[in-house]
Amino acid sequence: MSLPLLRGAAYITTIEFRQAPAPGEPQLERGKTMNIARSLNNWRKYRQTVNELGRMSDRELRDLGIGREDIRRVARHAVAG
Repeated sequence: MSLPLLRGAAYITTIEFRQAPAPGEPQLERGKTMNIARSLNNWRKYRQTVNELGRMSDRELRDLGIGREDIRRVARHAVAG
C-alpha cells in the first residue's frame, strides 16, 4: 500500500504487512519495510516546520535567508537531517 503523504515530499512511504516466514523461507531483508512511527514523526515534523515558516512575514524569512518558495525544501531538509 502506498501512502503519498505530500506532493513532492521526500519521504513517500511504502508499508508492507507480512506474516512470519514459514520454516525454510528466507527472512525479510532489514530496511525493506519502513518504520511507521518514524514515518508519522517525519510527517509531523515536516508539517510543523512548513506551518511555522509559513506564518512568518517575508521580512522574517528574508532575515533567515529563506524565500517563501524555499519553505518546503527547508522543511524536507529538517526531516532528513
